[in-house]
Amino acid sequence: MMRVEHLQPFAIDPRKTRGRLINEDESNHRSPHQRDRDRILHSAAFRKLKHKTQVFVAHEGDYYRTRLTHSLEVAQIARSAARALRLNEDLAEAVALAHDLGHTPFGHSGETALDQLMTDHDGFDHNAQALRVVTKLEQRYAQFDGLNLTWETLEGLVKHNGPLLGDADASREALPFAIREYDFQNNLELHTRASLEAQIAALADDIAYNNHDFDDGLRAGFFELDEIAELPLIGEKIRTVDALYPGLEQSRRAHEALRRLFSAMVEDLLTETTRRLAKAAPATAEAVREHDSALAGFSDEVEAAFADIRKFLFKRMYRHYRVNRMMAKAQRVIEEMFPRLLEQPDLLPHGWSDLAKAANNTGRARIVADYIAGMTDNYALDEYKRLIDPFEKA
Repeated sequence: MMRVEHLQPFAIDPRKTRGRLINEDESNHRSPHQRDRDRILHSAAFRKLKHKTQVFVAHEGDYYRTRLTHSLEVAQIARSAARALRLNEDLAEAVALAHDLGHTPFGHSGETALDQLMTDHDGFDHNAQALRVVTKLEQRYAQFDGLNLTWETLEGLVKHNGPLLGDADASREALPFAIREYDFQNNLELHTRASLEAQIAALADDIAYNNHDFDDGLRAGFFELDEIAELPLIGEKIRTVDALYPGLEQSRRAHEALRRLFSAMVEDLLTETTRRLAKAAPATAEAVREHDSALAGFSDEVEAAFADIRKFLFKRMYRHYRVNRMMAKAQRVIEEMFPRLLEQPDLLPHGWSDLAKAANNTGRARIVADYIAGMTDNYALDEYKRLIDPFEKA
């Protein structure tokens, strides 16, 4: 178990957790946040991330990142950074592992399609869906639906990108449905920031996807290493590698440059966060939550470099014609499945069908959205054929 005496005073002390919505006896050898991490790792939703992709679709190649490999990379960065800053490593890791549980098949295109289809039914948001997964849709335990995670992990999952409300009295009507629904049961203090551990997990996500999208884009042939040599941060690392290892083969050259980029981003996160903490001097975790700005972050120089990197990746990778074609197909799969299942709930599998038939129109739409959002890429493609193709076996 973590040695809590080494934690900073503004870290989340596992001995002082606000607990779980449903009371349980805690473990003698695992902290509450270790148990959260373990429950997330053993959940069905986490296993499904193996076959959910971010940019590519599963059948396009087995060497591209999936939501699972991405989540593991984010968790590794978050845990290492939390350890260096003397924070609650288990909480940072739990938030990192859970952050993508609400993603649909086919990445952001799937989410866009579902959100449009749910326009008249409170919309669809992957972050809110992750909360729905861990508080309702996972159904494994005898005492409760969901995973019954601690307040701190749920807070971090919902607020890792910042407060969702301007102040305590702000209207909740604009919040995503799942967050609004759960917050009535268990107040997550949506007007405050999340813990420093959750802020670190959010920034670990930025580091992971910037690095692995470069790697995947190079593997897919969307661009060459020399084409990104003029970009900030990565260009400097490429030049360093070329000076140290002239004539290095391209795959090793790319790896050496990207691992140096990775290290530079992590070091900048630690340096800038340490600087902000020294200036703000928060005495408690509550002081972190109440601070007027995030206390974890990157330097202005690295933030500017991130903006240039994202601009390049958006143009050369996320909007590459091959990606556009696949994403258009993926959206069509969801756009054709959703109304058919909504209008004919008898087409849903047992269990789902019973729930849908007993619900009103908005409730039924939410159930259909839950069903589709929980699909892997391949399952969605197969289910589409079973529903649409007259020559496919049901």
